[in-house]
Amino acid sequence: MLLNPTFVFPVHFTFRWLPSLATLAGLVVLIYLGMWQAGKGDRLEAELNQRQTRAHLGPQRVGGDLVDAMALQDAPVIVTGQYEPEGQFFLDNRQLDGQPGLHVLTPLRITSSNTRVLVNRGWVAWPHGRDVLPVVATPVGEVTVRGVASVPSTKKFFLMPEAPTAQGKLRLRVDLAGIAAKTGQTLQPVVIMQEADDAKDALVRRWDPPENRVDKHRAYAFQWFGMALALVIFYLLASVRRRKAP
Repeated sequence: MLLNPTFVFPVHFTFRWLPSLATLAGLVVLIYLGMWQAGKGDRLEAELNQRQTRAHLGPQRVGGDLVDAMALQDAPVIVTGQYEPEGQFFLDNRQLDGQPGLHVLTPLRITSSNTRVLVNRGWVAWPHGRDVLPVVATPVGEVTVRGVASVPSTKKFFLMPEAPTAQGKLRLRVDLAGIAAKTGQTLQPVVIMQEADDAKDALVRRWDPPENRVDKHRAYAFQWFGMALALVIFYLLASVRRRKAP
């Protein structure tokens, strides 16, 4: 049976520049957001797996030679040296269980070298207001510190500019490059987060691992990709017109 050569579809697609460009722009944004969330999930999953893998390894000794920061990230480490209290400073805005406080960071001169490494010795309460810094005693003599290597973030937040005291005893972030440049000392590119029971003092050392939000990031990615698909379907339906009867 031959098809009727005069048959035409009862609907047709109508191309319009403005809706097409708006749809394309919307697709670019939605797909970018989906890929961004998916990438965050993949990076977080890799970080969590790395932490879990390296946690089962024995501690690596940190000496005077500079380490590869990314290769040592999240690895248990051990270092021996002497604290230099004159270089000690505090990290601002470190609450613990709703209480205001600070993190105490002290440089440690590594034995048999001129290399220093920053040790985050833990959290201290800050009850007397911003004008009075806490008094924290520093161990004297050679000590052996155990902890986990951490690479400080170098991100700068637009809404949180550096305070004028950034180079003093109170700081908003750890700037290893800035500290090394100011002191002229060789500084390891990691900070050691001291183990909870590694020293007998009043500092609180509770380093919570990153929250496992891998599934949440991937769910957000699925939503963005779903919205992109919905936009395409809406565009197609809105661009289809019924043919007028001759």
